Amino acid sequence: MRWGILATGGIAASFTANLLDMPDAEVVAVASRSDASAQAFAERFGIPRAYGEWSALAEDKGVDVVYVATPHASHRTAAGLCLEAGRAVLCEKAFTLNAREAQELVTLARRRGLFLMEAMWMYCNPLIRRMKALVDDGAIGEVRTVQADFGLAGPFPPAHRLRDPAQGGGSLLDLGVYPVSFAHLLLGEPSGVTASAALSDEGVDLQTGMLLSYESGAHAVLHCSINAGTPVTASVTGSEGRIDLPNGFFFPERFVLHRDGRDPEEFAAVPEHGPRDSLKHEAAEVMHRLRAGDTESPLVPLDGTLAVMRTLDAVRERIGVRYPGE
Repeated sequence: MRWGILATGGIAASFTANLLDMPDAEVVAVASRSDASAQAFAERFGIPRAYGEWSALAEDKGVDVVYVATPHASHRTAAGLCLEAGRAVLCEKAFTLNAREAQELVTLARRRGLFLMEAMWMYCNPLIRRMKALVDDGAIGEVRTVQADFGLAGPFPPAHRLRDPAQGGGSLLDLGVYPVSFAHLLLGEPSGVTASAALSDEGVDLQTGMLLSYESGAHAVLHCSINAGTPVTASVTGSEGRIDLPNGFFFPERFVLHRDGRDPEEFAAVPEHGPRDSLKHEAAEVMHRLRAGDTESPLVPLDGTLAVMRTLDAVRERIGVRYPGE
């Protein structure tokens, strides 16, 4: 499967390195806004074609699927270019700046009959899938509460992309998307959203607390931050037990199942799979679906991506964060 990489930042480098370790994947092209950046990335990873503009990669018929790894403010434009040119797309999260842009990409992909998936690698992780299966099978009874957090200590200077409104800065879209997506995996779309945040001078959220409520009576208590290093843990509590995920909950090495009246049970990753192999699981899912002729992944369904984006929109409405052009 021939991959194109759109962007040359840190996550693009990590994903490319993982692809090069996979025998059924080949990285054939890379694009950046500048020739120099594209050429440097291509030389670093031995990629045969480098483009100084996104459209050239989108038009490259030797590419089967494009991985879009720009800051999320550019996802609508970058992924849209690729879909318009007939390329399948794996697009980083947050999927777009808002639900409107997300819906535009989903509508375009479905109209063109093209594969599109959000790069929510957490959903492709085998341990996360095992946890989800246990919950679905009733291992902890009826889900009552989900808790998750993701915070970095920083400090990030005002010029950093995480502080830049034009790049969709703030903790919510960059980090909060993980706790919100974790809650969505277990509870679906909330019926009520309450949120509070501390905003920067630039108008992005430095930290945000969220309380999501559901028709079932369940709640999700979530937090994200770019000015406090949080435990980055998660738990799901049911009527008959609890599952705890330790630091790095979105790419766990293990989790612990606590059930009433029983000893705790630990579930660990198989030895040959490191925690960061979630990127490989994500890439493998994309290639599996493309070979099968599918246009969506049941592990990371587009309707779920849209629901998460609606929730993020609702949180931003509550905390008063708007991005340029909205």
